[in-house]
Amino acid sequence: MGSEGPRTIFHVTGFKRFQGVHENPTEVLVSELEEHMARNGGMPAGSVLGSCTVLETAASGGLKALLELLDNAQEEEVRPCKLDANVDGEDTSLSAAPLANKAPPRANEVPPRIVWVHFGVNSGASKFALERRAVNEASFRCPDEMGWQPHKQPIVPEDGGMNHCRETKLNADLFVRSLRVRGFDVALSDDAGRFVCNYVYYQSLRHAEANGNMSVFIHVPTFAVVSKEQQFWFVENVLELLANCAWSDQGSLREHTYSQ
Repeated sequence: MGSEGPRTIFHVTGFKRFQGVHENPTEVLVSELEEHMARNGGMPAGSVLGSCTVLETAASGGLKALLELLDNAQEEEVRPCKLDANVDGEDTSLSAAPLANKAPPRANEVPPRIVWVHFGVNSGASKFALERRAVNEASFRCPDEMGWQPHKQPIVPEDGGMNHCRETKLNADLFVRSLRVRGFDVALSDDAGRFVCNYVYYQSLRHAEANGNMSVFIHVPTFAVVSKEQQFWFVENVLELLANCAWSDQGSLREHTYSQ
């Protein structure tokens, strides 16, 4: 990296359809993200798109594949984005291979910052919502796409009770205000539900904390409420803001943007 400074590697996920949602906008956004960014000037300066993955809307049945996805991103510094990669409970179906003959890091080189950006749909929403936290509870109003329907079960029993929460390192209040200044209708949410979105977010936050990464989750409306074009514009701005605030010139987190 040298004088170029540390990079931010984005790993972006969305979900497939599920009960009551026959067209999931996040599947479209994530599947087309790499091509969209290439057509519109590329990724924000200092950042790369490490992967784009469309997840099956399944929790426990897809846990192994989800954890493999998180681990693979940790092990591979940069890998090509695989469009329409699916998580189906046993196989992540990621075709991208690790970089061959990757050079060892130079002395005093700051490793890249890995940021997970998860998108899910709230079919009843009229605006975007940044989720500040996930809770250690799975209570599904309907079965997920693998037929699992837990009721008041802890996601990670060893984390303690179902009231245990994990929060993003991002200063969510500041981030939402920044998006609003740019003209987006965005809410700050402290309740990601108890369905698959919350389940995936909890696991991602747990993994991020253990590995020094960052994880954020954003709920989007349907395309009938906010058009595809506007949602892509929103995603562009999310990535730009995250890239701009991830690092200071010294490679440390900006205190005015992130909570410690």
